[in-house]
Amino acid sequence: MGGGDGGGGGGGGGGGVVKDVGSKAELDEALHGAAPVLVHFWASWCEASKQMDQVFAHLATDFPRALFLRVEAEEQPEISEAYAVAAVPYFVFLKDGKSVDKLEGANPSILANKVAKVAGSTSLVESASPASLGIAAGPTVLEAVKDMVKENNSSKNENANSDQSGLTTRLWQLVNSHPVFLFMKGSPEQPRCGFSRQVVEILKDEGVEFGSFDILTDNEVREGMKKFSNWPTFPQLFCKGELLGGGDIAVAMHESGELKDVFRNHGVPINSKETKVAESAKDVSETSIPEKGGGISDSMGLNVELASRLRTLVNSSPVIVFMKGRPEEPKCGFSHKVIEILQQEKVAYESFDILSDEEVRQGLKIFSNWSSYPQLYIGGELIGGSDIMMEMQKSGELKKILAEKGIVPKVTLEDRLKNLVTSSPVMLFMKGTPDAPRCGFSSKVVNALQDEGISFGSFDILTNEEIRQGLKTYSNWPTYPQLYYKGELIGGCDIVLELQNSGELKSTLSESILQKEQKAGQQSEVIETPHHVHRLSSAHQSWLT
Repeated sequence: MGGGDGGGGGGGGGGGVVKDVGSKAELDEALHGAAPVLVHFWASWCEASKQMDQVFAHLATDFPRALFLRVEAEEQPEISEAYAVAAVPYFVFLKDGKSVDKLEGANPSILANKVAKVAGSTSLVESASPASLGIAAGPTVLEAVKDMVKENNSSKNENANSDQSGLTTRLWQLVNSHPVFLFMKGSPEQPRCGFSRQVVEILKDEGVEFGSFDILTDNEVREGMKKFSNWPTFPQLFCKGELLGGGDIAVAMHESGELKDVFRNHGVPINSKETKVAESAKDVSETSIPEKGGGISDSMGLNVELASRLRTLVNSSPVIVFMKGRPEEPKCGFSHKVIEILQQEKVAYESFDILSDEEVRQGLKIFSNWSSYPQLYIGGELIGGSDIMMEMQKSGELKKILAEKGIVPKVTLEDRLKNLVTSSPVMLFMKGTPDAPRCGFSSKVVNALQDEGISFGSFDILTNEEIRQGLKTYSNWPTYPQLYYKGELIGGCDIVLELQNSGELKSTLSESILQKEQKAGQQSEVIETPHHVHRLSSAHQSWLT
């Protein structure tokens, strides 16, 4: 990677070197120069950032008259907020001190095009058509991109088995390193999400010793554990190497007393109740802080008035977000992202601008044991920040919590299934994912769709038993995979392969087999034509009537 001696300078370009920016002042100084400035916002834990950084370094070599700067987004929040950075990798292109373009995500060719437009010579840019700008970016970049892809693919093919085996061994060792082990966001002393904090508090209340791993520090473990445990979210609680579940399951087991029974049955030492009571009494005698609530710790030292005010604030609305700025005018990209998610989910919410009240801004960090903003609360419980919300929205967990708290109407299983089968024009319900199918039939259907160049959405039925069983009844089709087009069932593996062999798969998925508005007689006429009879089994025909 193209590290440098700092981001100052402002003169006539960076001389083909990427310079790291250490402060907002350094960046501001750089913007005073005449050279175009290109800034890469990255994160050390993000693999896409590392790959794009290689491309960025090669571009710096090709355009030595431009100033190429690199900002570690999470280490420089002031700069990230100034440019509304909500995700990495992220690129900002500036001329004469003003932003003229931006790029979010890992796309080497688009990055090369945009750099050529901003940093290339005037004659080059004016004479180049949009399609040729990638070539104008220079052979070094194009070769770098090709080499990167080739190297990645080669290393994946050569080392996939050994790497996977090594990771699996590491994960197995982790889950078995303690009788009780928790994969969480943050540490027990400083949880980074409300659910992780809740499980930590439960384990402490149960009186068990436990080991933990902060999945935010290692993306390989974070992604690997999802497959290892077949559990898509965190925290994940293990006992004697066996997965118990996530936060909601831990809460339910704790409240019913089942969790204590599991620990006892597996021989996990539990501190006696008398010891816990004595320790609790000692803690109370050593502090003047009143009864805690909403995450406040006795030892944190918040005064009575502020603690009471914060408790009132977090409970002032079923959904409240503490953010920088207002919903109409967020003052940072992360706050903007949270508001965007809430609007997408059509949730009524209140907000509090922490920039308007320094006492609340600093006090809430202690109250919630969460050091940054935004902070989202649902029903008085801390959910987390923008990264947690994005993950929860993607997994469907956010919608589930909102429904459980009565903030949005509960969605019936039938509604969920309808939404799922129509979530993509071509939708595949399979075991595993397209990148890692978990059965041969699912793998064959994925290959057939990819061979035909058909874009499709997918759902791993192994991640949700309710969906897995419910869809069998919904579709009247007992096995998986199941392929849908515009909400209509096409069939399973055998039918998809027949369609592919006959050359009909692509045409079938480019126009409806049956339009919903057709009359019953028209449906019968379509079924009876030779074009369709050979691929409709009796089980398949039942959904048509």
